[in-house]
Amino acid sequence: MGRRNQPVEELFAAARGGDRSALARLISLVERGADEARAIGRLSAPLGGRAHTIGITGAPGAGKSTLTSATIGHLRALGLEVAVLAIDPSSPFTGGAILGDRVRMQEHATDPGVFIRSMATRGHLGGLSLSAPQAIRLLDAMGREWVLVETVGVGQVEVEIAGTADTTIVVVNPGWGDAVQANKAGLMEIADIFVINKSDRQGAEETRRDLEQMLDLSDLAHGSWRPPIISTVATSGQGVAELWSAVLAHRDCATLNGGLADRRERRLRDELRDIVARRLERRAREICGDDRWQALQTEVLEHRLDPWAAADQMLDDIGA
Repeated sequence: MGRRNQPVEELFAAARGGDRSALARLISLVERGADEARAIGRLSAPLGGRAHTIGITGAPGAGKSTLTSATIGHLRALGLEVAVLAIDPSSPFTGGAILGDRVRMQEHATDPGVFIRSMATRGHLGGLSLSAPQAIRLLDAMGREWVLVETVGVGQVEVEIAGTADTTIVVVNPGWGDAVQANKAGLMEIADIFVINKSDRQGAEETRRDLEQMLDLSDLAHGSWRPPIISTVATSGQGVAELWSAVLAHRDCATLNGGLADRRERRLRDELRDIVARRLERRAREICGDDRWQALQTEVLEHRLDPWAAADQMLDDIGA
């Protein structure tokens, strides 16, 4: 029986046994959503809770993919297995194939201790905001203790996904402009660790000083944890060992002070609210029908009806 027609339960068992193609198929089903994704979620939930997720985000061109590749190499040298989700909402045609600078990660693609998957929205109800957490939970259920989540850009969805990781790394480059861009994108608030990548370039020390001042003048310290600033040159691997030490230190601190448990609880609560909201929206669309749905939106756009009144009418149709 081909993978495409294989029951979810069989795929799940095969993936648990180490079948990488079965795992890849499961993630494709998660991206697509619908009943198969829900079945995968039911199978995954009881087996999770052990993986530590690490979000890697920052402005485009900061070298996130190269840093991710260098981190993978470091983990493998330590004998650790790792899974990578590369979040790319901008690739509807390739389905999230690893392209561009992500080709650097291909050197790890044949390593049985590394699983790399690029994810795009591909029509999933709720898009990445719903499919990415479920994919992470699936990898957790497969026994992957370390899951890296790397985002392409700094849009709202990417920031949300990276920011809900157990440890979030924000990557900037030398030059104040990057720090300002990161601050405007809302990345500064989610950082557990800052990385100044390409730190062999001019302006690295000035960027470090600027980040330190921003930390001093803000409330970005997370409880007893003040985000450290690590200098790296990802192309040569310089600073990657120090970065990994910072990740371990953050995990230990967050575990001891309860921050990790709080973050995971908040993440699940947010995911639950998201799912309910998306399903209510879909149900409202189904009951209202396209014509009524579009008519209500048109009334709002033409200022003949306010958004709250339109929402009331939509929800009245489903008895909510």
